Amino acid sequence: MGRPFDVRKAIVSRFDEELRFFRGWIDKPKAVGSIVPTSGITARRMASIVRPERDDLVLELGPGTGVITRAILERGIRPENLVSIEYSQDFVDKLRENFPGVNIVHGDAFDLDTVLAPWKGRAFDSVVCAIPLLNFPVETRIQLVESLLDLMPPGRPIVQITYGALSPVPAGRGTYSVERYDFVMRNIPPAHLWIYRRVADA
Repeated sequence: MGRPFDVRKAIVSRFDEELRFFRGWIDKPKAVGSIVPTSGITARRMASIVRPERDDLVLELGPGTGVITRAILERGIRPENLVSIEYSQDFVDKLRENFPGVNIVHGDAFDLDTVLAPWKGRAFDSVVCAIPLLNFPVETRIQLVESLLDLMPPGRPIVQITYGALSPVPAGRGTYSVERYDFVMRNIPPAHLWIYRRVADA
């Protein structure tokens, strides 16, 4: 008699992440870019830019349910070296439960001085960003990228996911370069990945 309950429990567990993400999208559509979480394939591709051998800090913006967070940790980044900024309190609570040791910060990624105050003066080796930038004004997007690059050594990347065919941060508007990194069909919806970096003499 217990088997139907076990099957039901497994199904509920499997879709808990999707349901939580959808609820976040309903509550705050401007802060959540899709009605389903990023696929594991996309997450691993985004995490591929980090360098665990350096033992440096990595910054994650918009971790949501933690699919990309998990990929970054599986890449070899130590939990204490990962700083993840999340706007939704519901997501923050679940992230802290699922990823003990990771620096999960509840706050606004567009207010870096506040959310990164505990790491003031520290450099980040790379940034993994899943914020839905297309929901914000172009100038705000440019300002965020410039501010993030100020935290990083020249040449190190920001990877950004978007569901539009064009870079959400336009080229030729700042001290950064724009590079198409990948197009992942096995994502719902298909995802475009972009890299932003600042050359040493910019």
